Amino acid sequence: MSTTTKPVNQKAWLLILPVLICVAFSAIVPLMTVVNYSVQDIISPERRVFVGTEWFASVMRDEELHAALWRQITFSLAVLAVELPLGILLALAMPATGWKASAVLVIVSLSLLIPWNVVGTIWQIFGRADIGLMGAALQGMGIDYSYTGNATHAWLTVLLMDVWHWTPLVALLGYAGLRSIPDAYYQAARIDGASKFAVFRYIQLPKMRGVLMIAVLLRFMDSFMIYTEPFVLTGGGPGNATTFLSQFLTQKAVGQFDLGPAAAFSLIYFLIILLLCFILYNWMQRVGTQEKEGGHE
Repeated sequence: MSTTTKPVNQKAWLLILPVLICVAFSAIVPLMTVVNYSVQDIISPERRVFVGTEWFASVMRDEELHAALWRQITFSLAVLAVELPLGILLALAMPATGWKASAVLVIVSLSLLIPWNVVGTIWQIFGRADIGLMGAALQGMGIDYSYTGNATHAWLTVLLMDVWHWTPLVALLGYAGLRSIPDAYYQAARIDGASKFAVFRYIQLPKMRGVLMIAVLLRFMDSFMIYTEPFVLTGGGPGNATTFLSQFLTQKAVGQFDLGPAAAFSLIYFLIILLLCFILYNWMQRVGTQEKEGGHE
C-alpha cells in the first residue's frame, strides 16, 4: 500500500504574523509593564526600588479592597440573577417571523447602541426627583427616593440601570438560539401533547444552552469590570456604596498615583476574573453533560 505525505508549508505562519503583532502591542506588552510596576516602588520617573511581592501582600490585607470585592461579587451575581431569566422571557415573547420580528429586534437592541457614559447621564437625569420621571414618580408615591443620599437606593439604581442596558444582549442571544431550533421538534411536541412548559424545559432550554453560556460569561465579565456607568451616576457613592473594583483600582492608580499597589491589584483583579469565569464555565459544562446523560438514559 502506497502512502502519500502531505506537504507542509511553514510560510502559512506568516499569515497570522499581523495578528500576533497586534496582540503583542495591545495585550502582552501592557501586561508585562504592569507586572514590572507591581514589583517596584515608583518613587519618581528616574527612581524606582525593587520590592518583590510587598505590594501584593499589602493589597491583600487592604480592608477597603475586601469590601469592594464583596460589593462587586454581589452586584455581578445580582446582574446574572435578574438579566438571565428576564432575557429568556423577552426572547420567548419576541415574534419569530414577519416585519414585526425585524421591528422588535431593532427596538430591543436600541439600548445596546448607547455609549456607557451616556447611559449613566440618562439615568442620572431619570432618577432626579425634580426633573426625572422615575424620581418624580417614586416621590409621588410617597417613597423618599434619593440615589445620591441613600446607599441602598444608589445600589439598586445602578443594578436597574445595568439591567436596562444589557438585558437586550441576553434576549438577542436567546432569540438566536430559539431560531436555530428545527420545526420538527415543535411538531413532535404537538403530536405528543406536550405543554408549553415541557416544550421550554426539554426543547428550547437545552437548545439555548450554548448561547446562554456565552451570555452568562459575557455579562459576568462585563459586570465584574463595570466602571463608567456607576462613576457617572453616583461617583461611587454615597460613601463607598457603589465603589466597585474597577473604580477602586482607578482611585489607586490615578487618584493616589500609587502605581505599585495599583499594578499589583490589577493583576489580582485579572486573575480573579479568569478564575471565576473558569469555574462558571466548567460548572455550566458539567450541568449540560449531566443533563445529556440523563436524557440518554
